[in-house]
Amino acid sequence: MQQKDMSFVDHIGELRKRLIIVAAWMLAAMIAGFFLAPFMISYLQDIPQAEEFPMNAFNLTDPLKVYVNFAFFTGLIMIFPIILYQIWAFISPGLLEKERKITLAYIPIAVILFLIGLSFSFFILFPFVIDFLSNLADQLGITEQYGVNEYFAFLFQLTVPFGFLFQLPVVIMFLTRLGLVTPDFLSRIRKYAYFVLLLIAGFITPPEIVSHLMVTVPLLLLYEISIIISRLTYKRMLKEEEKRQQELIESEQNQDES
Repeated sequence: MQQKDMSFVDHIGELRKRLIIVAAWMLAAMIAGFFLAPFMISYLQDIPQAEEFPMNAFNLTDPLKVYVNFAFFTGLIMIFPIILYQIWAFISPGLLEKERKITLAYIPIAVILFLIGLSFSFFILFPFVIDFLSNLADQLGITEQYGVNEYFAFLFQLTVPFGFLFQLPVVIMFLTRLGLVTPDFLSRIRKYAYFVLLLIAGFITPPEIVSHLMVTVPLLLLYEISIIISRLTYKRMLKEEEKRQQELIESEQNQDES
């Protein structure tokens, strides 16, 4: 199947269509998130890391902010597979039939990595950071009084980005498949990539070294895994190209003989 030729206007129209679909699903997911919010908020207030200190509303709008944030992030998590599919549907007209099938298969892998990232940050990183900060407050003789809005904002800041950061291997595999990056290129820019990942870790975590390392180390490992995946993908592409060339040569030889 041949690639489809689309004009700039066609691309804009297709992009608009995909954005409308995502927005419609996001609205429906946010409505569902409003119904789920009370149960999720209650659960997160009762986890061991939160049950020892009271949460307060320091502004009249704090409960509303918590509800809206929960609805938004719950909706975002729920429609993440739909977002991935719409991205694939937008770029698929420019791919060959085989490339479409291969890249479509990346979506389940990306969803699994997204859930792994969320689980890692929620079950491992978040409890550690909360315990560390609480112990530090105890050592300094500080009584902890948290605003409910600040607590959940911190929770989302620490967990949701990890879901997206864990997409790095899939993104690298996809870009390698499209021929936009190579394993050698990724190896050459390693020190710059490390620097960017260090900055990202600094934005996510509190300004202290232990939690910063807990974020940085997995990100660096993800980058190294991405290089390995890129190398395997690149070798597979070379073998496929070699096979196509061999089939082309054999086809030409058969035509000459006939």
